[in-house]
Amino acid sequence: MTASPQPTQSRAVTLPLLLGVLGVVYGDIGTSPLYSLRAALLHFSADGIERWEILGILSLIIWSLILTVTVKYVLLILRADNKGEGGILALMALAQRIAGSDRSRRIVALLGITGASLFFGDGIITPAISVLSAMEGLKVASPVFEPLIIPGSIVILVALFVVQYRGTGSMGAVFGPIMALWFGVLGLLGIAEIVREPEVLSAVSPHHAIAFCAHYRLAAFIAFGSVVLAVTGAEALYADMGHFGRRPIQLAWTFFVLPALALNYMGQGAMLLSDVRALENPFFLLAPEILRLPLVVLATMATIIASQAMISGAFSIARQCIQLGFLPRLTVRHTSETEEGQIYLPQINFALLAGVLILVLSFHTSDNLAAAYGIAVTGTFVCTSMLAVLVFRRQFHWPALGVALVFLPLLALDAAFFFSNVLKIPEGGWVPLVLGAGLFILMHTWKRGRDLLFSRFRQDSLPLKSFLARLPQSRTLRVPGIAVFMTGQADYVPNALLHNLKHNKVLHERVVFVTVLNEDVPQAGPGRRREVTELAPGIHRVILRYGFQESPNIPRELEALNQDGVPFEAMQASYFLGRETLVAAVVPKMSHWRQWLFTLMSRNAVPATEFFRIPSDRVVELGVRVAI
Repeated sequence: MTASPQPTQSRAVTLPLLLGVLGVVYGDIGTSPLYSLRAALLHFSADGIERWEILGILSLIIWSLILTVTVKYVLLILRADNKGEGGILALMALAQRIAGSDRSRRIVALLGITGASLFFGDGIITPAISVLSAMEGLKVASPVFEPLIIPGSIVILVALFVVQYRGTGSMGAVFGPIMALWFGVLGLLGIAEIVREPEVLSAVSPHHAIAFCAHYRLAAFIAFGSVVLAVTGAEALYADMGHFGRRPIQLAWTFFVLPALALNYMGQGAMLLSDVRALENPFFLLAPEILRLPLVVLATMATIIASQAMISGAFSIARQCIQLGFLPRLTVRHTSETEEGQIYLPQINFALLAGVLILVLSFHTSDNLAAAYGIAVTGTFVCTSMLAVLVFRRQFHWPALGVALVFLPLLALDAAFFFSNVLKIPEGGWVPLVLGAGLFILMHTWKRGRDLLFSRFRQDSLPLKSFLARLPQSRTLRVPGIAVFMTGQADYVPNALLHNLKHNKVLHERVVFVTVLNEDVPQAGPGRRREVTELAPGIHRVILRYGFQESPNIPRELEALNQDGVPFEAMQASYFLGRETLVAAVVPKMSHWRQWLFTLMSRNAVPATEFFRIPSDRVVELGVRVAI
C-alpha cells in the first residue's frame, strides 16, 4: 500500500533552509512546554499528585506527539500536497477534484470552511496564551515582577501587530537561529533533570498511558483537553509545506524538534517526581535560579516568533479564502518585491489584534486561557483527517481496508481530543467556537450570495454569441480608444457594456472582455495565465487565471497582450465596471438577515480597482440593480 504523491519541486536540504523551518514551522508547537504539562496535571492536583499519575500524563503527551504529529502529519498528511502547497484549504481543493458528486463537493467545501474558520480562532488565542505564559516566568524569577505580566504582555503584543506592515522578511533572518537556540535549551534543561531521576524515561512506554486511562476513565478523558496543548501547531507543518518543502520539515521534526520536546517534557516530569511543589511552574523551575530571567527573555522571543508564524498563516489563509470565493475582497499589500507569499492584510491584522487584547484582558493568565485553547485546534484536526480519508482513498488509491486501519484510529484520537475540549466550553472553550461559528456564517453567506448573484447575471444577461452576431447590423457608432470590460461570466455580455450602449450609444474601436478565474491550485503559472481569443474584429476575450496564493494585477497582464500579438496601449484604455446594488427578489432565495449580511459585506469589500490594481483615474463605473 503506497501513496503516489503529486510531484513537488525538489530542493536541496541546506542549513539555512532547516533554520527557516525551525523559525517558521515549529514556533507554536515549540512553545507548548511552557504550559501544557502543568495544565494537564492541574486536573489531579487537588489531593496531591502521585508518581504513576505523572508518568501517565507524560506518556499521553509523548504518544500524542508520536501519533498525531509524527505519524499523521509528518509521515502521512504531508504527502497530500496541492502542487507543493499544503494546508486545510489546499487539502479541500484536492478533495473537491475527486469528489464524485455535487453533494460530495459541497460537503468537502463545508469541511474546508469549518477548518479555516477554526484556524482563525486558533490564530487569535495562540499569541495571547504564548506571550502570557512566557511573561509569567517573571514571577518565578522574582515575585516583584508579577504586576508587570499583563501590561508587559499587552505592550509586546501591540508592538508585534504594529510592525506587521513591514513584512516578515527583515525579521525572518533571526527567527531560525533563535528557535534553534530555544530547542537546544529545551533539550539541555530536560537532560539535566533526567540524569537526576532516570525513572522518568519509562514514560516512553505506552503502558503508563493505558494504565492511567483505565484507572481514571472520565477524568482521563477530561485531561485529554489539556494533553492536546502539547500538539497545537501541528497543522503548521502542513500549512507551511509550500515555503520549505516536505523533506526539510520531516528532517527538522524527526532529528531535532521531537527529541528536544520529548526531553523537556520528561525533564519537567523528572523534577515533579522529585518535588511535586514544582507544579507551580515546572518549565521555568528547570533552570537554575541565576538563569531564570534570561530564560524568560528567550521564552518571550520564542513566543513572539510563534505568534508571528500564526499571524502570517492567518494572512495566507485569508488570501486563499478571498481567491477561492469565501471572503469578500480585502486589502492585500505585498511586503516583499521578490517573495509572493509575504503579504499584509490590514483588516485581518486589526481584527486579530483586537481579539488578542480582549482575550488577555479577559482571561489574565495562561491557565485560564488553556481552557479556551484546544477546541479550535482539535476541530481543525478532525476536518483534516476526514478530508485526508477521501484523498488517500480516491487519489492515492489506497485500499479501503488500508485507509480504515490507518486513518480511523487517528480520527478516533482526533475526536477524543475534540470532545474532551467540548467539556471546557463553559470555562472558555466557547471563545473559539463563537469566533469559528461567526466566521463560518460569514464565509458561507458570502459564497452562497456570490453563487446566487452569478446565477442571476446569467439569467438576465445576453449571451455573447448573440450580441456579436447582431453587432454588424446594429450600426453602432465605434469611437477611438480601448474599452476593458471586467466580467465574471465569460460567455455573457457584461451589464456595464449594455448600460454604456443604452446611455452613450457608442462602442469603442477595440473592446477587451476580461474574466478572472480563481483556480484551486496555489499558482496558475505564467504558461497558463492568459488565454486570448479574438471574437470579432477589434473585440477580444481575455481569461486570466490565478491560483489561491496569487494576487491579480490586471493592467500588467493586459500590457503583456502585446506579446500575444494583440496591440494594447495602457494610456488609451478605459476600464468599465459594474457596481451592483442588491435588492430583495419577489421570492428571495436567502433569508432576510443573510441578505442584509451579504449586502453589508459587499458594501465594505475593497473596490475592484484596488484589488485588481486598476488605475482609479481610468475607471468608469455603471450601476446595476440585482435582485437575489
